[in-house]
Amino acid sequence: MKVLIIFNREPYDNTDVTWNGLRLADKLLEAGQEVRIFLMNDAVDMARDVCKPPDGYDQDLSKMLKDLIAKGVCVKVCGTCMSRCGIHKNHPYFAGAEKATMPQLAQWVIECEKVITF
Repeated sequence: MKVLIIFNREPYDNTDVTWNGLRLADKLLEAGQEVRIFLMNDAVDMARDVCKPPDGYDQDLSKMLKDLIAKGVCVKVCGTCMSRCGIHKNHPYFAGAEKATMPQLAQWVIECEKVITF
């Protein structure tokens, strides 16, 4: 089964929402599912090396995303959001996070059996 997970929130927003979404992605992958991740809005920061955990937060969300990419998860980042959103505007994105468009997201929604948003 193909599962699309869309992240919208700032990675470190004083909740564990993004962390839980990444954990779910990893468990779905372990269960043999094809996982795709699309980053929108302030979630685009997660694909930037400059994005670091705040003091007192024990999870590195960007590293978790890189680990998923290394396991074969396709990660796309909204091209419009890359320039409009996030605390770290104009910082580069790390390898494996591909610039994408809304039509590409629409195609993924059509192709995937499950779509989950965080």
